Amino acid sequence: MGAVGDSAHRDGRLKWLVLALAAIAISGNYYAFDALAPVADMLRTQRGLSQSQIGLLNAMIGLPNIPLSLVGGLLIDRFGASRAAVLFAGFCFVGAVLTAIGEPFGLMVFGRLLFGIGQETLLIALLAGIAIWFHAARAALAMSLLFSLARVGSYMADISPNWAPGVYAGGWQPPLALAAGLTGISLIGALAYWALDVRRGPPVAGGTHSWSGMFAFGGFDRSFWYILILNVLFASVFFPFRSTFAIVYFQDAKGLTLAAAGLVNSWVFFTAIFATPIFGMIADRFGRRAMLLTIGAGLMPLTFLTLGATHWSLWISTAMMGLAFSVVPAVIWPATAMLVAPKRLGTAYGIINVLQSLGLAVCNLAAGWLNDVYQAGPAHPAGYTPMLWMFGVLATVSFAATAALWARESGPHGHGLNKAIAVE
Repeated sequence: MGAVGDSAHRDGRLKWLVLALAAIAISGNYYAFDALAPVADMLRTQRGLSQSQIGLLNAMIGLPNIPLSLVGGLLIDRFGASRAAVLFAGFCFVGAVLTAIGEPFGLMVFGRLLFGIGQETLLIALLAGIAIWFHAARAALAMSLLFSLARVGSYMADISPNWAPGVYAGGWQPPLALAAGLTGISLIGALAYWALDVRRGPPVAGGTHSWSGMFAFGGFDRSFWYILILNVLFASVFFPFRSTFAIVYFQDAKGLTLAAAGLVNSWVFFTAIFATPIFGMIADRFGRRAMLLTIGAGLMPLTFLTLGATHWSLWISTAMMGLAFSVVPAVIWPATAMLVAPKRLGTAYGIINVLQSLGLAVCNLAAGWLNDVYQAGPAHPAGYTPMLWMFGVLATVSFAATAALWARESGPHGHGLNKAIAVE
């Protein structure tokens, strides 16, 4: 009995170390993903890139995941989350290095493509690993902490013109080289996680191991499709705006300097660092997941309405988007697990990431195209209005889907999203 208790105690300590290593593995890659936004203006002025080309660089991250997310989920189930994490972190590192080399432009595009092959699938692998190491009652808190620590990378990328001005003084290339170095640290974190997993691996959860199972979509409940719409459209709105165009929009349309624009944008991620675990604990303790998701989704269209139709302080829109970005990721992933049978969870996450990647690619390209067509820039800030309309409409559709989820989960066909889970 004592040996069993000692083993459980060691496992209890090890799972927090696993969480820390997973956070290291993802945070550097979050930095590299968001490192493009602070150099967007330099890429335009020093490299002569159009806004469509800048949008293409981030669209390339989503494109490979359109066909590969389901394949990545199968690889995770077949070979293990930690081994897959090392593979995908390696893709991220090589891609970030090629992006930093950056000339010719085609090499930069290829680098972002390789980075995209690894980045989203790395997140799936780490989420799968955390789900195995942590019990269901702690799932929301553990996943929230992973996202929270990952967003330290996004926050540091946005404020990098403030803490690394000498790097930016060297032009567009040194900031991207810094991002590549941080993905190298993330690769080391993934290797350490794999070594720990091999030395004392947790039980392997059964998943989908057949190709035919990957395409059996019909068995998913209507609530799953509502939450999928939110997941896809939320990511398709949030990341193209905040991680590609927000900083240059703040510079051109709101008259901010690069450092000031990066600071305003960074507080979306800074808020999420601290607020995401709080909402994860609330979801574990009190339930009300559908209601929390509806509130978070409702803040998004209000954000774009505030930006496009008012002259209010940018900190108001930042606060709203920061709260939305804290609530939705904290609740949506463990809530999805409650809607889907465990043996189909890999397939469900794969479907979500396929459609998210498609949405990211399309919305990045569409936003860049709209900005070019309407000649958005410092001389014509009104040219950004169509982009804001596009994001606002998509955010409104996601809010409607979440309201439908809340209504369904409050009725006889609910899956317990409104119930609390007893915490050990």
